[in-house]
Amino acid sequence: MINNTPDTKNLFIAMLLSMLILLYWQFYIENPRQQNELRVQKSKEKSEKLKIESVLGEAVKSREILIQDSPHIAIKSDSLHGSIDLQGLHFNNLTLANYQETLDKNSPEVVLLSPLHSEQAYFAQVGWLSEDKNLKLPTDASIWKSDAPQLTPATPLTLTWENEQGVIFAVHIAMDEKYLFTLNMSAKDKEGKLLSLQPYAFINRTYDLKKAASTSIMHEGPIGVFDGILKEEPYKKLVEQKEVAYQANAGWFGIADKYWLTAFIPTPQEFTSKFSYYESNGLGHYQVEYMGTAAKESEVKFFAGAKELALLDAYSEKYNIPLFDHAVDLGLLDFLTKPIFKLLTYFYSITGNFGVAILLLTVLVKACMFPLANKSFKSMNQTKKIQPKMVALREKYKDDKMKLNQEMIELYKREKVNPASGCLPLIIQAPIFFALYKALYVTIEMRHAPFFGWIHDLSAPDPSNLFTLFGLLNWNPPSMLHLGIWPIIMCLTMVIQQHQSPPPADPAQAKMMKFLPFLFLFVFNSFAAGLVIYSSWSNMLTILQQWFIKRKHS
Repeated sequence: MINNTPDTKNLFIAMLLSMLILLYWQFYIENPRQQNELRVQKSKEKSEKLKIESVLGEAVKSREILIQDSPHIAIKSDSLHGSIDLQGLHFNNLTLANYQETLDKNSPEVVLLSPLHSEQAYFAQVGWLSEDKNLKLPTDASIWKSDAPQLTPATPLTLTWENEQGVIFAVHIAMDEKYLFTLNMSAKDKEGKLLSLQPYAFINRTYDLKKAASTSIMHEGPIGVFDGILKEEPYKKLVEQKEVAYQANAGWFGIADKYWLTAFIPTPQEFTSKFSYYESNGLGHYQVEYMGTAAKESEVKFFAGAKELALLDAYSEKYNIPLFDHAVDLGLLDFLTKPIFKLLTYFYSITGNFGVAILLLTVLVKACMFPLANKSFKSMNQTKKIQPKMVALREKYKDDKMKLNQEMIELYKREKVNPASGCLPLIIQAPIFFALYKALYVTIEMRHAPFFGWIHDLSAPDPSNLFTLFGLLNWNPPSMLHLGIWPIIMCLTMVIQQHQSPPPADPAQAKMMKFLPFLFLFVFNSFAAGLVIYSSWSNMLTILQQWFIKRKHS
């Protein structure tokens, strides 16, 4: 029988916190952090919806007008390779020059945008709307002309298209050294007079919903910030809703992957934005779009690249883009995750290795918590000394739980033992663990970041396996039979910690605690190697702390 004494309660608290870590990884699906309450004027929205769909819907639903060998203008920088399709003015061919698909040095560059006629179409487009029904606007069949052979950071260009009425539509495009394009849009009649037109922009993606994980701890799909409020629509949810719309005076919108982002940032003005899903030709299409207010000249920025947190912060500050760093899903503990990530990048700038940076971060955390850990370990040693007295009380009052609890409390008071102090380090470290896990999992800086030896990617699980004798046996065991070296090390450090700590007086509790390291062993095999290294190193430092404190107070 398990007695309801204070030390028993604390043990269950510690075990509960440990189990929460497991549940967080295996079963936790982030509930929508913000309920999407649509702030749209329905009567105005209905009329604007008809106008915008008549233009934006043509791009995908009328593919027969598209030609695969249409003229293109090359995009070239140290960060991006690709082209703009001059038929329809589509950004539909873009790869990331500094990122490869796999760890193989010969692996191709990560493909971000793809043409409309490809299996995984992903493209962006800008254009105009007009109340003048007689004005012929550019369509997906329009062939644009360029005043330059290619677009580079040093050589911006202007694309033009002239209709039968002599109206010249122009889009001036400039790009920086990273992932940001600036598009200035205007239209002049044959007399050179600027016309007042409504600008629009959209991003359309063909996406196989089967690729979306059934459980996820991060957002993937349409995302935007409207008047300072973050809105996220996961792919699966948008399939059910079909369409959501917003109105704002400032913000941005786009489509986010784990590491990549495409987004339009309109010049602050009143605009309508919409996230939608529809099916065409047996394929699912996700579209994010906006329509601005009528103006003679319009500017919109287009981001297409990697979600590098420092870069997003720099763009946010330079161009006053609200919450642009929220494109990286740092989770509910972003106030903790972001500082931890910045510390990691600082240590990386010193060491040149993110694995070493994790070790240094762990030392810093342990140093900050040393006074609390010292107090906790002293309390644990005191608890160990009074263990015989606790056993005697349990035996004496085994049939009177109320009296047992009273005597236990009096014993703690006489011996000046705080049974709750042993749980405090775990309670404080749990948020740090979650925040570090999030930083390792969602930040692109950790992608393909090596440590030493066999760890070539800190964001992926330890690839070694006991059941292949760490590579000596040539076979591929099932995933449940995977025990990497670092998870084994972590398990051993947990066992050593248990031997250093006073065991629970109750035999059933003691058995449960002995089983816990081996449960963690199997669960942590699927964790990022960087997180397992952090946990193992943290346990090692804890063992040293326990040994030091025990020697000091013995």
